[in-house]
Amino acid sequence: MHYIYLHGFASSPNSAKARDISYRFAQIQTKLEIPDLNAGDFSQLTITRQLTQVAAQFSNDSTPVTLIGSSLGGLTAAHLGQQYLQVQRLVLLAPAFGFLSHWLPKLGDEEVQRWQQKKSFMIYHYGEGRSLPLSYDFVTDAAQYQEKLLQRPIPTLILHGKKDEVIPIEASRGFARSRPWVELVELDSDHALGNVMEKIWQAIRLFCQLP
Repeated sequence: MHYIYLHGFASSPNSAKARDISYRFAQIQTKLEIPDLNAGDFSQLTITRQLTQVAAQFSNDSTPVTLIGSSLGGLTAAHLGQQYLQVQRLVLLAPAFGFLSHWLPKLGDEEVQRWQQKKSFMIYHYGEGRSLPLSYDFVTDAAQYQEKLLQRPIPTLILHGKKDEVIPIEASRGFARSRPWVELVELDSDHALGNVMEKIWQAIRLFCQLP
């Protein structure tokens, strides 16, 4: 089994969650790959680019893949699972279902219109610790990745905080409700899930049948 962790939007392989899960995989001597989805150019980030980048890491010998994705990385993982039969298991941490519908209203209509006109917008990048420009192509590209397209019955574990202030728990509840192959675990946490990493790890270990 090939394990790949996908970090969230404006984050990096050095995020707290990525480091925590990486450490735990190392403790059980199991390899976990964590690609940098910024790919050296955050300004041209799109979900399509993330899909292409991660799929390129799948081995040619059809080794099965388990994807663990956080937030936008979780949304990316879900679409990879839909497109590639090699993906045989998904673990989604606060997946960004309905991402644009939750995120754009927080920016405000005027800011979004300005972004569309200027083609670029400064976004605070947590991995870099500074604001970086992001092309409006990110928005137009993301609009095509709708949850209704995700219908492949792939074993899926979702772990989502009930106090999530970025992607409401209702997004995962709605997704799981119509998909019997999805198990949703609701946690007493926010979007960062920082206070429940031990619970998350035990759930991952059980679901993925790790040693």
